[in-house]
Amino acid sequence: MRIHVVHETIYSYEQPARGLIQVMRLTPRDHDGQYVRRWRIEPSVDGRLTEREDGFGNIVHWFTPDEPASALTIRVSGEVDTNETHGIVRGVVERLPDLFYLRETDLVSPSPEIQALAERTQAAGERSVLPCLHRLLAAVHDHMAFEPGPASASTTAARSFEAGKGVCQDLTHVFIAAARHLQIPTRYVSGYYLRPDGTAEHEAGHAWAEALVPDLGWVRFDPSQGLGTDEAYIRVAIGLDYLGAAPIRGSRTGGGTETLDVRLRVEPAQAPIQQRQSQS
Repeated sequence: MRIHVVHETIYSYEQPARGLIQVMRLTPRDHDGQYVRRWRIEPSVDGRLTEREDGFGNIVHWFTPDEPASALTIRVSGEVDTNETHGIVRGVVERLPDLFYLRETDLVSPSPEIQALAERTQAAGERSVLPCLHRLLAAVHDHMAFEPGPASASTTAARSFEAGKGVCQDLTHVFIAAARHLQIPTRYVSGYYLRPDGTAEHEAGHAWAEALVPDLGWVRFDPSQGLGTDEAYIRVAIGLDYLGAAPIRGSRTGGGTETLDVRLRVEPAQAPIQQRQSQS
């Protein structure tokens, strides 16, 4: 499957903002089942765009405008080929030991209620991790209502679980908190999702989890859909939680009130005109 993405993040400032710095984890890497055919980041104002790699192995771009800006649009566009791997993740860049992904963070610290949910998914005497993870996936999806919309970087797993609803980021945080409580290394993934209903317009990017399964390796789980993942997903960045894989984080001096708008299209890529004609 070839997936086409156009993702615009639009900032407007009440006054020209000085010292703008935008840190972007918006560029996917190749791995088994995912090949980046083309990908481009285009800021709307002149400035310096540099590429680095963070401690997780994510591609990170830093952008600093040459002059104070009253508006800034970060436009990402590209195409990615994906293949079915039955949710198993192989060939990715690994910079950290597996056990690192047992660490708790403020966003994914399990409340007593999340701990109880996790423990209920363990079958007596069962040592197999994969069935437990599938039961946990179903339990989180059943307990929490998925509500698409913009995410908040301050919403914890405990708060989302208590509310019984949240965006994909929130359900993923709950799944991660529960899995780590069971001593299963689990990490947060940000990226894009091609919706099966054909809707191309999205309010934001997507999030899911990867958990370590003995003899299989890292396996993907999407709590917001209550399913494993397929070729409709583009993997972009990983972290212990949302903050480590956030698509864009930034800082500035001045500027007054900030207005943010996101426009995102994820759709099947169209074959080139010449290719379509040759097949007709």
